[in-house]
Amino acid sequence: MMDFIMAPLIVGIITLGIYKLFELFVCKRERLTIIEKLNEQLISSNSLDKLTLPNYTQARFSFNALKAGCLLMGVGLGLLVGFLICANYFPYYGTREGFSNWDIRQISGVIYGSCVLLFGGAGLILAFIIEMKNSKEKK
Repeated sequence: MMDFIMAPLIVGIITLGIYKLFELFVCKRERLTIIEKLNEQLISSNSLDKLTLPNYTQARFSFNALKAGCLLMGVGLGLLVGFLICANYFPYYGTREGFSNWDIRQISGVIYGSCVLLFGGAGLILAFIIEMKNSKEKK
């Protein structure tokens, strides 16, 4: 019944893995350039008084939990709305006659998939709006 979500889920996991792999190499290159710049400053100034270090002591607030929470809330709400649409629209949905009918299974798969994507995207947009509002309040 939930076969429609397996293909996008696998594609998403593979895409996330490839993204994190590229991010690992990019962060390594950035750290190496920072070390080279610090080395150049030490060689050119010959003293630690003139050395200007970037301020990395400030803790950066991450919104990953908010994004994941809003996404999962949107997916859950999408599944619930999809079920309610299917239960109200198809008279034999949830019975043996409804599950043996190919048309009902296909249409309900489309309804579930579209509701999950719609409400999942709405959850991420909500997380983005909350994040932007929080960053404006800090300034």
